[in-house]
Amino acid sequence: MSENILEKIDPKILGERLKSARRALGLTQEAVADKLGFVRTTVVAIEKGERRVTADELLAFAKCYARNVSELVKQSAFTEALTPQFRAALPNSQLETPLPEDQLLRVCHELESRAEDYLELEQMCNAPLPKDYPKQYPLDDSRISPEQFAEDVAQEERNRLGLGDAPISDLRAVFEEAIGLRIFFYEMPSSVAGIFGYNDRLGGCIGVNIGHPWYRGNWSLAHECGHFLTTRFYADVDIMQKGRWGKHRAERFADSFAANFLMPRSGVNRRLSEVEMSRKERITIADLVTLSDYFGVSVQAMCSRLENLKRIQAGSWDRLKAGDFKPDKARQALGLLRSDKRHSAWPVRYLLLAKAAFEKGELSENQLAKKFRTDIVSAREIMEELDSLVVSEEGEEFSIIPVDLASPVSVG
Repeated sequence: MSENILEKIDPKILGERLKSARRALGLTQEAVADKLGFVRTTVVAIEKGERRVTADELLAFAKCYARNVSELVKQSAFTEALTPQFRAALPNSQLETPLPEDQLLRVCHELESRAEDYLELEQMCNAPLPKDYPKQYPLDDSRISPEQFAEDVAQEERNRLGLGDAPISDLRAVFEEAIGLRIFFYEMPSSVAGIFGYNDRLGGCIGVNIGHPWYRGNWSLAHECGHFLTTRFYADVDIMQKGRWGKHRAERFADSFAANFLMPRSGVNRRLSEVEMSRKERITIADLVTLSDYFGVSVQAMCSRLENLKRIQAGSWDRLKAGDFKPDKARQALGLLRSDKRHSAWPVRYLLLAKAAFEKGELSENQLAKKFRTDIVSAREIMEELDSLVVSEEGEEFSIIPVDLASPVSVG
């Protein structure tokens, strides 16, 4: 590493970044000093910016914190990192989560790293992300339930975005293009659905588990947007563990917002009325599955929504689940291929910015591959695909099950 780089960067900015990286891992200054063979006063002085770090010391810090040196020495002002915010949002007890803290923090750091790369590409191309952030809705009024408040907010946001009460064909595009959120899909432990973080420099950032089905990804996106709308300055890690959040108002709001934003009351009722008028019979399992695909949600989410709207009997999902009902197989039987759909890992705008930066000579081929989190050969293939903006999607194959899709959802 060139010592010239270290001479140019403000030691206070570098010190703050090193301190933030250390705190993100929950390490004390003494623990880092012992691990690196320094005295504690050296770590303290470096973090305060009172002493310049040497190239060898910086390499040691970067390895200790699992960070790229380029992240630590980039020429930009320091803003409090997202990862420490996520650390504060994690459960206090291991009994509350099935995953070790270090695994969760890796997921959080990856979101921050991708968002930082996105911002860097924008700066290279002089193309700042257009933002149209809505107001932050207060969640501290105990006179109204989080569920009712979420329905009101969902309706207001749909109106603001010009969505009416129709299904949203591309939820991600709405949040990215109409609001200006940074959204990434990437690998996470299966028990993590999504995460949200915000700071003034990066803006609102959402990460979603790319291993989850497409419709589950939609729910996670809407859930995290609920946090953006209300508890914007508090990070969220959505862990799929029944009963974990209990009575937390913020989580109750986020789930109810997702239900109402994705499945608006008037839109669902009108669609159901059309079905009932056309056949003059009760809602069938096939109707339920078709409706879930129409609104881009899971069958369970749609069933719960219809129960909540009192269009089918309470407990209908529990009865279906107790039987031999498999939602994905039912979709396959009905030819609803959207269940095979997968979200793209990167925003299209991010890919195009990376391509433009590479063609301008701002990125080497190796740097381009790092921006895509892949190897050089795969990066070249991505560049070729971008020339025609062709997106390939592959889904799982499901066998057809012998379930009578014409039978009613409710019994009695």
